[in-house]
Amino acid sequence: MIKFIVKRFVENEKNVKDMRVRQVYGNVLSCIGILLNIVLCVGKFLAGIISGSISISADALNNLSDAGSSCISFASFYLSSKPADEKHPYGHARYEYISSMIVAVFIILLGIEVLKSGINKILNPQIQSFSYVSISVLIVSILVKIWMYYMNRHYGNMLQSKVMLATAADSISDVMATGAILVSTILSNILQFDLDGYMGIIVSFIIIWNGYGIVRSSLDDILGKAPSEEFVKELESKVLSYEDVKGIHDLMVHEYGVNRIYASVHVEVDYRMNVLQSHDMIDNIERDVKKQLGVELVIHMDPIMLDDPLTNNLKQKVEDILVNIDKDLSLHDFRVVPGPTHTNLIFDVVVPFHITLTDKQLKQKIQNELQDETYELIVTFDHPYTG
Repeated sequence: MIKFIVKRFVENEKNVKDMRVRQVYGNVLSCIGILLNIVLCVGKFLAGIISGSISISADALNNLSDAGSSCISFASFYLSSKPADEKHPYGHARYEYISSMIVAVFIILLGIEVLKSGINKILNPQIQSFSYVSISVLIVSILVKIWMYYMNRHYGNMLQSKVMLATAADSISDVMATGAILVSTILSNILQFDLDGYMGIIVSFIIIWNGYGIVRSSLDDILGKAPSEEFVKELESKVLSYEDVKGIHDLMVHEYGVNRIYASVHVEVDYRMNVLQSHDMIDNIERDVKKQLGVELVIHMDPIMLDDPLTNNLKQKVEDILVNIDKDLSLHDFRVVPGPTHTNLIFDVVVPFHITLTDKQLKQKIQNELQDETYELIVTFDHPYTG
């Protein structure tokens, strides 16, 4: 059914990188979520009144919250599809991250309210009436939420939508929560002991934990997390595939939402290479990366000397020293500037975050290992931006 609806409303459905296509997908799927959650809310609320179950009534409110989340999702797809403007030159795609954070906050607040209701029911126990209507409503709700989970996960992955993946996570937690309520409804009647409040507390912790997970994921995206290892390797391999590229360093990746990736990198070329030829190569790399990977890449060209024995020997010596200190240390932009009284060794060292040595301590270690005071170290220490 969902495929029929998508084909009916989404033109050019396979072009998911088009922000207008993503918006239509988001609108259609959000409307489906709103409708189904309202129906489930009404059904559970009536079942809760019939059976006197606080956990079923609380689960009805959970579905009402889910409908509100779908409204937020609807709005986020509209806002994130807005084109770039003077104040926001990188577009508005990060609205999806903010929206998923808002959804998560609603989920956590709801979980707290359910927790309060569960505690109150434990303190004031009352055997709930057994109702086949309630049982049927809960079973139907579980089946609908399982279907919504697969729908949102499928299209969330396809569209790379944080909001839809958050909705999928919420749906599967609803399945567990409603399943717990179903078990308590049946067992309470068999055991003649009110399990409703206890199950309400279990449901509340499931809801809160799910909300916390979404907050953590959304916060990473808003703050700017490191790109995936697979993406970095793919981008590096693409740049290094050009014959005249001798090496790369200082790769930085910035993501401003889905299909909004910007990157910069330093590319090393032989200093003897014709500048017009190297410039043409860099233009080709930038254009190919944009076309094949969808990344706006800016390249800084670094000419390096490959045929000087003194430079190569000293570079190798310093590299060996760094590896002995920590295998994850690396250097680039190595230059040797001789003088009448001393020789300057100028280079950059990339320091991973797990290394606890200060820049001053690290520089002193390198100096001590060189065992030659005629070498003056001029070192720039920086941290990796790709994890």
